[in-house]
Amino acid sequence: MRPLWMCRNCGQPWPCGPARLSLLAEYKGERTALILYLSGQLAEARDQLGQLGGIGSPADLTDRFIGWARARG
Repeated sequence: MRPLWMCRNCGQPWPCGPARLSLLAEYKGERTALILYLSGQLAEARDQLGQLGGIGSPADLTDRFIGWARARG
C-alpha cells in the first residue's frame, strides 16, 4: 500500500516475510537483478515516505529493502 509501503495482505512493512520469499523465488539465481529492483523500490519509498514525514533512519530503510536480500557468506 503506497505511499505507506505496507503489505496489502498482512499489513506489515513491505517487503514483509511473505513478499521476501516471493521475491526470492521470482529472482531465483538473479540476486543482482533483485538488488537492483529493490534499490529502485527503496528510492521510491524514500521519496514517498519522506513526503509523509515518516522516513525514519535511512540505514533502517536500506536494511528493510536491501539488507535482507544480500547474499550470505
